[in-house]
Amino acid sequence: MGLEENLRPLFEQDYPNYSLTLVVESADDPACGPIRRLIARRPNVAATLFVAGQAHQGGQKVHNLREATACLPNDVEILAFVDSDACPRTNWLSQIVERLQRAEVGAVTGYRWFVPERDTLSNLLSYSINSAVAAGVGPGGHHLVWGGSWAIRRDTFDALRMRDAWRGTLSDDLVATRVLHQAKLRIEFQPACMLASPLDNNWRQTAAFLRRQYVIARFYTPQWWLLAFVAASLPMLTFWGGLALLAAGWASGDARAWLPAVICLAFYASTVLRGLLRCELARLYLPEHQARLARAFRFDLWTGPLVLLANWLVMFSSLFGNRLKWRDIVYRIQRGGQVRIVRRHDASVISPSEPASVHCPRRPLEGRSRRMTAPTSSSAL
Repeated sequence: MGLEENLRPLFEQDYPNYSLTLVVESADDPACGPIRRLIARRPNVAATLFVAGQAHQGGQKVHNLREATACLPNDVEILAFVDSDACPRTNWLSQIVERLQRAEVGAVTGYRWFVPERDTLSNLLSYSINSAVAAGVGPGGHHLVWGGSWAIRRDTFDALRMRDAWRGTLSDDLVATRVLHQAKLRIEFQPACMLASPLDNNWRQTAAFLRRQYVIARFYTPQWWLLAFVAASLPMLTFWGGLALLAAGWASGDARAWLPAVICLAFYASTVLRGLLRCELARLYLPEHQARLARAFRFDLWTGPLVLLANWLVMFSSLFGNRLKWRDIVYRIQRGGQVRIVRRHDASVISPSEPASVHCPRRPLEGRSRRMTAPTSSSAL
């Protein structure tokens, strides 16, 4: 699915009064063409193409969001954020803001469910790893913000000085999570805002994407990363350790070799059961994509131990190093989560002292509005 198809539902939200800010890095960004066409076709929607400029400190996506929220009109009540590679429904905005009416709720978040465009092994592996995470998101207020689908009240955003917290960082959502938790505000999950996200990566892109998620988590939410690593390691010991004991027992003729065999079979059965539950969740979240997900369902159902092994290896690799590449920009994460841009796609090296340009356009609005910010530049997830 192309960018224009992803963005079109944002112009068709069944919400009475909202405006759109679609953020790009530069005026020659390839996203500008589709955005301008959509704006021209939907003159009844208050939409702005916002050029954030090149980031010199922090991640490009975070820079885009900071610039786009720097000069908000006074009548904006709620900020809702959505990534350009997600496919929201026309009721996404009304659903994502619904639970913000309660004072103890600081933010509402959705999540992504990958939809492979091709049933390649790398895509199916990413699907299974991501769906295991998505299936773990449920009722309660303990969640992490996912930057591709979330909303926050304007007064909360300002009171928590979210823009200041984002300065110089790489992760918009994990930083927002940390700030909200420190303020003892709930992060509510909205099941209706689980978004389909098209997926088509080769092996190199898959490895880079998965490792990037875990490296960012290690620096910005180390407790969560450690918990996830322990949780991933225990099944590894159970199944693959059991297989090793089984092989050793058979080789030595040990009469007790049946015990690890039973453990491995029981563990495998549990992975199949969890796969069935994930299939049911996908049918609930994305009923319109069932035919497209048929092969992904089968892969996720029967290959649980292999997926666990691949996920653990990626997590283990994230133990090392502080550099990562994100959309042709190489970043170095430093102490405290501050980042430096080491190299861009044009091979330039960025000096951290160079100033970033600021753009503060204002659009007159009638009444009170909800502002949606859709990062669409090449830096968006």
